[in-house]
Formats: sequence, C-alpha cells, structure tokens
Amino acid sequence: MINQEKIGKFIAALRKENQMTQEQLAQKLGVSNRSVSRWENGSNMPDLSMLVEIADYYDVEIREILDGERKSENMMKEEKETFSDRTIDAIVKACVEMSKAKTGALIVIENNVPLGEYERTGITLDALVSSQLLLNIFEHNTPLHDGAIIVRGNKIVSATCYLPLSDNMNLSKDLGTRHRAAVGISEVSDAMTVVVSEETGTISITQYSEIKRHIQAEELKEQLQTLQNKTSEGKRFRLWKGREKDEVKVNK
Repeated sequence: MINQEKIGKFIAALRKENQMTQEQLAQKLGVSNRSVSRWENGSNMPDLSMLVEIADYYDVEIREILDGERKSENMMKEEKETFSDRTIDAIVKACVEMSKAKTGALIVIENNVPLGEYERTGITLDALVSSQLLLNIFEHNTPLHDGAIIVRGNKIVSATCYLPLSDNMNLSKDLGTRHRAAVGISEVSDAMTVVVSEETGTISITQYSEIKRHIQAEELKEQLQTLQNKTSEGKRFRLWKGREKDEVKVNK
C-alpha cells in the first residue's frame, strides 16, 4: 500500500536537504506551488512522469520515493533484481520467432514501480524466463495465451494478466486492444512492455506513455539492455507515435 503522507515527507526532506523552497522546486518542475504543497502534506501525489523528474533531479531511485525513505546501496541491489543477459536473449529470440509466426504476445517487464496489482489478476507462474516457455505461453489456443505476462527479474511471475487500456485519443486508430493495453500499463508505471502483433507480426515496445513500432531484433535487445542499466549513455526511450499503414487492428 502506497503511503502518500510518508512519500510527501520524503519529498519535503529532499527539498530541504538541497536548501530549496517549495516555490523554487515548483519552478524547477514547472508546476504550481500548490501542487508541491499538496505532495508534501500527503493530500496528493506526483504522477509517474513527475516522479521520474523528481528522482532524476535529487539523484534517488523511484522506489525510494515510493517507499518514502532512502535505502543503502546493498538494500537497493537486493530489492531490484536486474534481469540477466540470458533473459534478454530469451525475450528477443522468442519475440523474433513469434513475429515470424504472427503469434500475438504481450510481455510486461517490471522496472521500479511494483506491478503487484496487475500480477494478482493473472495466474501465478514463478518460472525462469526462457524462449521456449514464452513460445509455449503465447501459442494459439493454449490456456495462457490471452492477456499479458509480467516479468520480474529473471522470472515470469504471472500470466493471463489484465492491464489498463489507454484512452489516449492521439494513438493511431490502427492500434487494437493488445497495443492499447501496452500503452496503458506504461501510463501508470515505468515498466517496459514488448508487443507482438497477431495480425502483422510487428514488434512494438512501450514505456513512459510512448509507443515505438516496427522494432527489429537488435533494437529490441538494445532497449532491454537500457532497461537493464548496462548501456553507458543510459539513453531514454524515444517517442514514435506515427501511424504505420501496415499495422492493423489487433483482435480483442
């Protein structure tokens, strides 16, 4: 359960550590003084994009803000199990195979924001990620085919999960339920989601309310490595919302 009051006190403490007034923080973030005041007294909470900005500015982890306290480096390492190169290779390999076979898939990779709420809507698996397991899960007409899987660290923790659908009117009309679910989870968390279109085999990724389509294997691997925090430049996900004429609606 998120404790807004504790989060607010932590944001206030970070501000004071940096000898800033509420007005100065508001100007830095491009929000009103009232917004900062409401965050700090626990009556409201910054949205996800603002949490990212606050974390970047004060050089803390989003998880620390959500927990309302600083954590030692060892604690952070223990809590955030980074997925391995083997897991990245398995996801890329499976997505390429599913793309060729036009097998629909929805793979949500948890980042800092916990996805327990959505994990509980599915079937618990707690299984190590492998390309064969991913192919088996999303195979047509299998019990686990519908819905999303959630990956935490090197494990698939849940399958057949329900995700919130985005109602963003700026999204391409060609995007169907699977893609709107991928964008939807990116609007309420910092997870990265990989989508394979059942109609065209196109691979797409979403994060931070943005979708990038027609991803090739090498770029998918690079984006997963970025999420894994292994790229030297830490490049951010780039916006690409343009409609592509060969991407058609995904069946519900």
